[in-house]
Amino acid sequence: MHRYWGYDSFRPFQEEIIQAVTGGADVLALLPTGGGKSVCYQVPALAQEGICLVISPLIALMKDQVENLNRRGILAAAIYTGMSRRAIVQTLKNVAHGPYKLLYVSPERLETGLFKEYLPALGVNLIAVDEAHCISQWGYDFRPSYLRIAALRKELPHVPVLAVTASATEDVQRDIVAKLELADQKVFRQPFLRPNLSYSAFRPDSKLSRLVEIVKKVPGTGIVYCRSRRRTVEIAELLQMHGIAAGAYHAGLGAEKRAQQQQDWIEDRTRIMVCTNAFGMGIDKPDVRLVIHVDMPDCLESYYQEAGRAGRDGKRAFAVLLYSETDVTSLGAAHIKRFPGLDQIRSVYGALVNFLQMPTYTGDETAFPFHFSSFVKNFGLDATMALHALKAIEGDGWLQLQDRSFAPATIVFTTNKSALENFQQGYPAYEPLLTTLLRTYSGIFDGPVPVSETLIASLLRCSEAEVKRLLADVQSLGIIRYSPVSELPQVYFQKHRVPVNEFSISMVTFLQR
Repeated sequence: MHRYWGYDSFRPFQEEIIQAVTGGADVLALLPTGGGKSVCYQVPALAQEGICLVISPLIALMKDQVENLNRRGILAAAIYTGMSRRAIVQTLKNVAHGPYKLLYVSPERLETGLFKEYLPALGVNLIAVDEAHCISQWGYDFRPSYLRIAALRKELPHVPVLAVTASATEDVQRDIVAKLELADQKVFRQPFLRPNLSYSAFRPDSKLSRLVEIVKKVPGTGIVYCRSRRRTVEIAELLQMHGIAAGAYHAGLGAEKRAQQQQDWIEDRTRIMVCTNAFGMGIDKPDVRLVIHVDMPDCLESYYQEAGRAGRDGKRAFAVLLYSETDVTSLGAAHIKRFPGLDQIRSVYGALVNFLQMPTYTGDETAFPFHFSSFVKNFGLDATMALHALKAIEGDGWLQLQDRSFAPATIVFTTNKSALENFQQGYPAYEPLLTTLLRTYSGIFDGPVPVSETLIASLLRCSEAEVKRLLADVQSLGIIRYSPVSELPQVYFQKHRVPVNEFSISMVTFLQR
């Protein structure tokens, strides 16, 4: 804990949870947002032989955690929906034969033949189920693919399981224990009320005037959450007009712009981050003094997660909700659009497969670029209804929606080893980069290998921007082929496309929800 994180003590329950899982016990840990859940499986991973297998539903969160670990000098990797077979094989080989300590996996990858083939060689010492409430259909973010985790236990019968979540009612807690088959589990439950965090709700005449007033009144770093991308930019500009250093962050920004905005905020060059809910997952900034919502989130759990990013250092912090009567009325009627009828869901499915020009009985395990705004415009759909229809289709296991494709950067050497040696002698400035690539990634002469510019930058002790510049230089000299990270939104089909009249979802479960 001290060596990699610089802390001399644990937060409440962290040490007890770590002792329990290293002792071989199954554990359910309910820690409030900001309670340090990830440390509870990252520390045991480092303290024992082998690796920790982390099952997580959010690709963005996996990427953030892997990059944060790599920055700390801890080797971690991720496998998720949409990666090519070759990239998955290479990652599994790297983890099986290299000094890796954590492997993050999306739940739908668990039952593939490829993953099962490599599983015995990985040396798993702990299974961590992050966002464990996703396994329960009564959880606010149910993912059917989480139900596959129990089958993994049969492959690794003596490996302890740690299930962690910040949001779980008693019904959901019972569901987690049953669905994960936790045996003689130990439960650690921290109170969800954080004494240092003050919650307030105001109905002002002008939200924006009150926002400026609060930001000027409360010193320190803050986050302002909005519903739309356009609103983030407008509010950031408003704060700037009042002399407040503010940035805007949303999923529509390019990767470099998002990374720069995030880094400026983390390093206090920007005081206030105005953002959609695309921002926050995996962000490790404990000294946030203020979180303001100028638009109401869809559900209480989302609000709790987002507001809970304030005051993680244990010092006084404020969570403020600004609302209007219109917000309340809209939220009261939201369930009508959130749960469209089967005919509406079926029509959205038909529009989607037409939009993607998918022939019948094709598309299983295939990713397609997908621009939601173009989709609803082309077919004249109500955007809210269409989004929730797609969510219903996703919840039934037909597909997955992703803000970005998250396809990793790849590199392959396009020269032989003899020519490479000559090149390194002639261009010594590139020798450290090339040596790092060769030492870190096996199979890099055979075909494109997924790489992390963050990890390479950490090993070379330079910036990611510098690494990308060096890679582009070496590519222009004909030594490697370098493909940067892809940023396109995607829809990933988990089943073949069927005729629209044959399409259906489990309406019993849907109506219960």
